[in-house]
Amino acid sequence: MTMHFLEFLVCLVLGILYSQRSRGTVSAVNPEVNMTVIQMIRYWGYPGEEHFVETKDGYILGLHRIPHGKKNHSEQVHKTVVYLQHGAVGDSSNWVSNLDNNSLGFILADAGFDVWLGNSRGNTWSRKHKTLSVSQHKFWAFSFDEMAKFDLPASIDYVLNKTGQEQLYYVGHSQGTTIGFLGFSQIPELAQKIKMFYALAPLISLDFSFSPAIKFSDVPDVAIEDICGHNEFLPESGVSKWLSTHFCSHAILKELCGNFLFLLLGFDERNLNMSRVDVYVAHNPAGTSVQNVLHWKQLAKFHRFQAFDWGSSDKNYLHYHQPSPPKYNVKDMPVPTALWNGAQDSVADAGDVRTLLPQITNLLYHKEIPDYNHMDFIWGLNAPWMVYDVMITLMKKYQ
Repeated sequence: MTMHFLEFLVCLVLGILYSQRSRGTVSAVNPEVNMTVIQMIRYWGYPGEEHFVETKDGYILGLHRIPHGKKNHSEQVHKTVVYLQHGAVGDSSNWVSNLDNNSLGFILADAGFDVWLGNSRGNTWSRKHKTLSVSQHKFWAFSFDEMAKFDLPASIDYVLNKTGQEQLYYVGHSQGTTIGFLGFSQIPELAQKIKMFYALAPLISLDFSFSPAIKFSDVPDVAIEDICGHNEFLPESGVSKWLSTHFCSHAILKELCGNFLFLLLGFDERNLNMSRVDVYVAHNPAGTSVQNVLHWKQLAKFHRFQAFDWGSSDKNYLHYHQPSPPKYNVKDMPVPTALWNGAQDSVADAGDVRTLLPQITNLLYHKEIPDYNHMDFIWGLNAPWMVYDVMITLMKKYQ
């Protein structure tokens, strides 16, 4: 029965594709679909630089930089630095995937900032290691613990050394906020280098989350590993490129494509530029580790913001010198913080955000946007005036 349904579904899709092609209703594919992030930046007339930084545990991360905007070509030595960090299966393209007047990376550059786009280990632009290969299981033995403890310090130190600055502004989305809360609360010397923390759709707990992507805490780890393997999870692939160019470019399927991409994270179709769906699909998901997925599963199951549980007291003692994973305390974070969340966010649920807010000891600004979901903060059509304008005002106020 299932096989006949799948055969019918495939035939239906192929029929629609043929029909759309014969009627000439195939949309033009956006050129950024087949571009690297640097090419995307330069396509819009901005300067783009690629940098590489090595972490203490040997991972080589790709950093992308927009040193100035289209009009302000000044190579000012002491230009204020902004560092942008993507979510769990995203990458640096998240900040430059929309039109130039709608992408935070470009908007910040035009506002006079030196913009750096981070990439977490294991994604499209950070798949190298000093001694390990991506084919080795040991390469993928990481979660957001290591991103906070190794990736962030290495990347931020590199950026500050390169720019001659002592501090920078940090903007995180989703898991980008998680590693910020973790790193800035656990590493005091790192926290001192952050002028202000801008948290978009903040995430340190999943107690109230109703996203299908999160409601899997009761699924055994072994079942997830049987399905996903033991190494990488949802890497950028030729399949996503093919879908973006041959599937999502068809007018009748564009909405289906958008719904498929955002099914697990949620989005407001009225606030999404549907003509850019092929760009989103081409670059996302950008990959992470299965262990990172299992760490998020633990947060959902145990209701604690803590380090990765290695599964036994002996293994935990080997990693942490104690039988259980250490807990993380956001109250230990001294960094001035501004926070935005969406009332319709199925991942960073408003209930979880309400639990988080009292833990932030230096909260300078908070806004809950009634109709915002998880992806609106990076791709929403109205994000420039709903979020980014205030963000830039705060940056210039505390400059």
